[in-house]
Amino acid sequence: MTIFYINTTDAKEEFSELIHRVFNHKERIILTRRDKEIAAIVPLEDLLLIQASQNKSDLNEAVEALKEARKQGATTLEKLKEEVG
Repeated sequence: MTIFYINTTDAKEEFSELIHRVFNHKERIILTRRDKEIAAIVPLEDLLLIQASQNKSDLNEAVEALKEARKQGATTLEKLKEEVG
């Protein structure tokens, strides 16, 4: 997969072409401003893969939190409201 760097000023003028390259050639475009990488235009498949990975990580964290709550005990919302007032 090709990665292409372009500053935001040039990207604005070439936006349609950049979208074409991402969609048709699966290129990744890194946008820069003052020589700093600030954003990316990536194929939708890349974004979906990142989201799936994050969802899996979130699920793993939730499972671990449930295990810990079962092991250590948990406070109900009602009890917490009573304690807080």
